[in-house]
Amino acid sequence: MTSTDRRGALRIGTGLALTPLAGCATAGSGREPRPARQPRRAPAPGPRAFPGLPAQIAHSPRGRHEVALTFHGQGDPATARALLGEAERAGARVTVLAVGTWLDEHPALARRVLDGGHDLGNHTLRHRSINSLPEAEAYAEITGCADRLRRLTGGIGSWFRPSRAERATPLVARLARRAGYPHVLSYDVDSLDFTSPGAPAVTRKIAAEVRPGSVVSLHFGYADTVAALPAVLDELDRRGLRAVTTTELLT
Repeated sequence: MTSTDRRGALRIGTGLALTPLAGCATAGSGREPRPARQPRRAPAPGPRAFPGLPAQIAHSPRGRHEVALTFHGQGDPATARALLGEAERAGARVTVLAVGTWLDEHPALARRVLDGGHDLGNHTLRHRSINSLPEAEAYAEITGCADRLRRLTGGIGSWFRPSRAERATPLVARLARRAGYPHVLSYDVDSLDFTSPGAPAVTRKIAAEVRPGSVVSLHFGYADTVAALPAVLDELDRRGLRAVTTTELLT
């Protein structure tokens, strides 16, 4: 066997051949070896309508001892992974509202969120002040992020939250419904972590306002949030409150 033949056999034997060599078929088959199939993943869960709940949801009326920690998905991906890991170590599940351009830069994080058992949703394409945009531009912000989510996960995400606003205007809420989101996800507790007040201040703010059924607004990309999360989860546990996805909170 020549050195060329040995290299061709080695490549085929290890599955690393990128260009088949003439005459090197699988022994006895007469055919070239097929590449291994990648496992197919089910499409991500899509939006759900919750009959009896308002078009804009700020908290759950269910009365169970659960809360939803929701994160605006933008910023340093290392911070995002640290927050997800900390939540998972504590048995918590969260909701991530991702910015479309952030997904463009860090596409693997879409599946990282879903694989951790968390909700993934839409926080507009570029994180502009959506309530002040003309109708066509506002709709493009919603559908642009939805398109990225669909490409990366097979679905448009479970939730829509307006960018740079606690609540959507009637126009933006109507555009979100047209794009496929029956509800707009708001919140009743604002952690103000984006002001970088320090981890203890973030924890105190949440502890002072959270109650059963609350939806808490937090952010990826801030060191204070990472530092505060263990204390926040401890405080929830002390009160008998469990951190779940927004879908679980409302189901």
